[in-house]
Amino acid sequence: MTAPDTSPSPDTVAPTPPTSLTSFADHLDRAAMAATARFTGNVSPAAVALAWADWAMHAATAPGHQLNVFKAFAAIDRPAAAKAGEPHAVDRRFRDPSWDQLPFAWLRERFLRAQDVVDEMTGDIPGVEPHHRDVVRFMARQWLDVFSPSNQWWANPEVLAAIRETQGRNLVKGAQRWWSDARDMAGGSAPGAGPEACKAFRVGHDIAATPGKVVYRNAYFELLQYAPGQAQTWREPVLIVPSWLLKYYILDLEAQHSLVGYLVAQGHNVFMMSWHNPGPHARDRGLEDYLESGLLTALREVRRLTGNVPVHACGYCLGGTLLAIGAATLARRDSERPARSRDREDANALASVTLLAAQTDFSEPGELGLFIDASQVAYLEAMMWRQGFISGEQLAGTFQLLNSRDLIWSRLMRDYLLGTPAQTTDFTVWNADTTRIPARLHSECLRALYLNNALATGSLNIGGQPVALSDIRVPMFVVATERDHISPWRSVYKMHLLYHADLTFALVSGGHNVGVVCEPGHARSHHRVATRAAGAAYRDPQTWYDATPAMQSSWWPAWQAWLLAQGSGKSVAAAWPPAKPLDDAPGTYVLER
Repeated sequence: MTAPDTSPSPDTVAPTPPTSLTSFADHLDRAAMAATARFTGNVSPAAVALAWADWAMHAATAPGHQLNVFKAFAAIDRPAAAKAGEPHAVDRRFRDPSWDQLPFAWLRERFLRAQDVVDEMTGDIPGVEPHHRDVVRFMARQWLDVFSPSNQWWANPEVLAAIRETQGRNLVKGAQRWWSDARDMAGGSAPGAGPEACKAFRVGHDIAATPGKVVYRNAYFELLQYAPGQAQTWREPVLIVPSWLLKYYILDLEAQHSLVGYLVAQGHNVFMMSWHNPGPHARDRGLEDYLESGLLTALREVRRLTGNVPVHACGYCLGGTLLAIGAATLARRDSERPARSRDREDANALASVTLLAAQTDFSEPGELGLFIDASQVAYLEAMMWRQGFISGEQLAGTFQLLNSRDLIWSRLMRDYLLGTPAQTTDFTVWNADTTRIPARLHSECLRALYLNNALATGSLNIGGQPVALSDIRVPMFVVATERDHISPWRSVYKMHLLYHADLTFALVSGGHNVGVVCEPGHARSHHRVATRAAGAAYRDPQTWYDATPAMQSSWWPAWQAWLLAQGSGKSVAAAWPPAKPLDDAPGTYVLER
């Protein structure tokens, strides 16, 4: 067995030899791209120009499209056909009843009609590349949203009412909020998540506080084992694999929001991977490194500590994608059963696989795909070549732009125009606790998964062998969220086409994070869940949605019952504390900045 690595500084581990550029010309090209990326926010100007040129040239030679745009423009002043109050019901910016009063109703209607014009202008035109069409539409809608009446103090009835009620103090408080956010950003923190604001939620005390021990550490991750909540635990342990995009404690926030705490209370023996936050020295760590030295090593350690029983493995976001790759790799090794001792260790390692908001088919990645094409990836690679990683702050800007209506413009109105007092939550603190990603890992994921969709097409190779999700035989539970801008639920649903054994699919309310962290008793939560037995006919997403009733509750109890059904039903005495712990949970890696 592999002995725990207690090296105090993972960046001192000898890295993989750096990837060399093939010529001086390559070096020169990448340096020029990196310099340009510094002034464009890491956005490829070539990608943007190509999208607009493609759209403009085809639009100029499409008279039918031009006629439809003219009709939409002419309808801007036409009386609305919808019932009074309906537009603001479907657009969250205009939900307040005060928007139904003149002149605000008139401003709202003109803006919504202007959206229709923009949507018609940037809609389907014969010959336009779909990716270019989507980029143009996204950019046009972003510019239009700047001029939404909800973002103008003089055109927003909610802001005007607040000015009257507070004699303008809301704008003074909003200015103070803006100045506070500016200071946070200048200090390297996210707006509203500076050191003072985060004091109420300290990692290891108020969040990431479920008692446990660090039982293994190497250059890639720490393995946490949590103290049992009962004298007996279920025989099969649970291993959680978080994404390397985020700190693991999104699944261990305050006690009432902690999925880890819930599983422990239900009698499970829970392990968690806590990824190391890499620096420039880790620039050449790639996807296969994270699989072999990360996930598969963690799985072996969990089995070593629990008597080599099968493990319930659960992966979140890209951690789920990594888990799917790992499960397929193990399935192939099991079927071939070579003589190597490592493969005998891995035999029958999994009792089940759970994927939380994790894509495996990236052909339709949603709005995130707008930022991924050959040109854009080249610019990102040039930027990462210069610094050795991509930072969490650089990624956060992209994710905020994808959901700008809720994360940017609603914040503008709520914080700066209405002067709403700042509220720091466990989610706020976690969201501001960003991570870095090694350059090679990020590049390989962008090219192999997003650009080439290699996992879904069977062209991804691990150790010289293809990875096929159809090789997986253990039961699978897949969770998607209704309002996910990162892993759209219809994209997650495509697992039905790639995996042929028993598949339980759950669609839950909320977005990428809030939908997953949805504890029992959560207000207004609901979920749909159904199982497709092995060999059953495929149902398209809409048919599945229409046939599956919504249940008003958290999805956690349904998943926990499913875990028990996939296990042996046996319990064992909880052995605690572990024999040779390295540290107390949450360990040291989660504290790295």
